[in-house]
Amino acid sequence: MASNSTPYEGGCTCRHVRYRMTSRPLFVHCCHCRWCQRETGASFALNAMIEADRVELLAGEPEAVMTPSASGKDQKIWRCPRCRIAVWSNYAGAGDALRFVRVGTLDEPDRVPPDIHIFTMSKQPWVVLPEGAPAVEEYYQASRMWPKESLERRAALRRN
Repeated sequence: MASNSTPYEGGCTCRHVRYRMTSRPLFVHCCHCRWCQRETGASFALNAMIEADRVELLAGEPEAVMTPSASGKDQKIWRCPRCRIAVWSNYAGAGDALRFVRVGTLDEPDRVPPDIHIFTMSKQPWVVLPEGAPAVEEYYQASRMWPKESLERRAALRRN
């Protein structure tokens, strides 16, 4: 789980878009699926899940780019209109209430390590996971992995 001290600030490469996460994320995924590999051009995507109302826009306005997803329901990737860096995503299953902030866009990404590695069945063979790191071949049940506080925050989202 991410460091308790807040806030977590970040933004795009050109600094046109700046944002602040006002609390710890709910949970952090390191996703090794082929879709994330393709979208990032890297070996995995590192996403901090957090309630949208806990992400404050400090400067600029990202624009939504609809992209295909494995679910077939598309994904909104929010990008800087100038440098085109993706700062967060919204997935159809979670809707607009939950953002998947790209950890690499944080000013201090090392404060937000992954809580779990997902879709490891398609991870690159040369990527070595830390010993003892939670990892699953596909996906998992949040009720078994998430801390109590995060489960309570997710439940509050569903009530609203």
